Amino acid sequence: MKTAFTVSGLLAGLSALPAMAQDKLEIVGRPLAGGMSFQPAATNLAREQQWLDHMVLIIITIICVLVTGLIIFAILRFNRRVNPTPSSFTHNTPLEVAWTIVPVFVLVLIGAFSLPVLFDQQEIPKADITIKATGNQWFWSYEYVDHDFGFDSYMIGQPATGGNYVLTDDVVKMLEDAGYSRDEYLLATDTALVLPVGKTVVVQVTASDVIHSWTVPAFGVKQDGVPGRLAELWFNADREGIYFGQCSELCGKDHAYMPITVKIVSEAAYQEWLQGAIAQYAGTPLDVTVAQAD
Repeated sequence: MKTAFTVSGLLAGLSALPAMAQDKLEIVGRPLAGGMSFQPAATNLAREQQWLDHMVLIIITIICVLVTGLIIFAILRFNRRVNPTPSSFTHNTPLEVAWTIVPVFVLVLIGAFSLPVLFDQQEIPKADITIKATGNQWFWSYEYVDHDFGFDSYMIGQPATGGNYVLTDDVVKMLEDAGYSRDEYLLATDTALVLPVGKTVVVQVTASDVIHSWTVPAFGVKQDGVPGRLAELWFNADREGIYFGQCSELCGKDHAYMPITVKIVSEAAYQEWLQGAIAQYAGTPLDVTVAQAD
């Protein structure tokens, strides 16, 4: 005969390992040396912003080429040597109407495409997951609002994690122990924000001391965190991977050492991580049912 009993927290130490959430994950969103383009877009918000940027770039390129061409034409056609007797008229009505209507049309065109992109960012949908991100000098605190737990996230190599803002062998070892390489120095944090792919995430952003800014370029999101106020942003990441961001509001002497690490994982991996995180950070032991022979 077999009986079952419950062991509280027996496997909590093994399952509550947030650093393991990046196993086999590709580093997708990160700055590259000499890079001149956007990071790969992992959300529709980022794709819309990048498309809008490219469209505006084409428009302003055409305008710059046209204006430069007109200036060169005027220099060559109306200089003193070619045109020794200048005209004396003061205005040209058709020309003035044209250079008024054309810029208005261009501005309306840009506005017609840019406003929907702006509204998509500002209209916060119903959240599948709600996170509260609090900026501190100089680290981020995260709360999983739906599950009543939270943790602090420090840059690996920051004095708070045993470093001294210098890439020493000890710091490299800390990076490698966390699953990163020396290339992720100044980007990787000791504890990452772990979220599932394909879910709508609403991040409530605030700060405890001065103004900070929560930014992840690959998601196309950026929101200032102001002490005493609660702002919101949202995203829905459609690609698994590791994404890096940075505090983007000058917040003091260690502003450069306040990175953001987000790991987008599968739903199954997220649920597994979540159970361990609840046990570790909320202090709630896991209940594991184990069968034992009588």
